[in-house]
Amino acid sequence: MQRKNKSAHEKLFKAILSLKSNEECSAFFDDICTIQELEALAQRLEVACLLNEGKSYIDINKATGASTATICRVSKCINYGEGGYLTAIERLEKNDI
Repeated sequence: MQRKNKSAHEKLFKAILSLKSNEECSAFFDDICTIQELEALAQRLEVACLLNEGKSYIDINKATGASTATICRVSKCINYGEGGYLTAIERLEKNDI
């Protein structure tokens, strides 16, 4: 992905990585995101998890309320992106979170 302000993105990523607990992470994201933004991020991760399990678009739509456009976009990221979703899903599964 082409980023307009790479240094600002790097600062954001470092800030996220500096958080040490679910409580700190929750507080940070509650402050930095609107409720809708946070819900959209959570929904995309849930869609990615369900796609990774082999669920159909229809089943994912029913389970999450995500539009087919969102499901398709997440699917494209999983199949052709940088591997971020799969890394996160794998680590979530390893940690049984």
